Amino acid sequence: MRILVAGVGNVLRGDDGFGVIVAQRLLEKDVPAEVHVLDIGIGGIHLVQELFAGADGLVIVDAVDLGSPPGTVVVQRPDIREIAGPDDLADVHYATPERALMFARGLDVLPRCVLIVGCQVVDAESLGEGLSPTLEGAVDSAAGEVRRLVRELGVDWI
Repeated sequence: MRILVAGVGNVLRGDDGFGVIVAQRLLEKDVPAEVHVLDIGIGGIHLVQELFAGADGLVIVDAVDLGSPPGTVVVQRPDIREIAGPDDLADVHYATPERALMFARGLDVLPRCVLIVGCQVVDAESLGEGLSPTLEGAVDSAAGEVRRLVRELGVDWI
């Protein structure tokens, strides 16, 4: 069993760095041997490369904008589209999770179970390090959701 947990986002864009901060928080405590927590940042191609080693499940943690109250933590199954043409392959970094997942699907390395733990942002556009107080307060909740999902995938993680 191998479960990947990928924290994504840009830590230099305020709340956009939420996924990275959650990944760092998860790494502060013992992580089961079957779970690999990754700080992907904005380099989605790194996630695709990790998937070549195989994975039974993938949990992505990211900042989202779904129109919910700021700080709301949600779990979603992403809608991963097929590569439609050469324009879909133009971004060599695959900085967004959607594009990295599309590329991984095209390469047939995407696990069957892919989930996103997202947190509604306050502001993911402003430059600067650090989360807003609202999102900082949601980090532990999101980390708890990640551990719960990993348990549902069959790996004990307290």
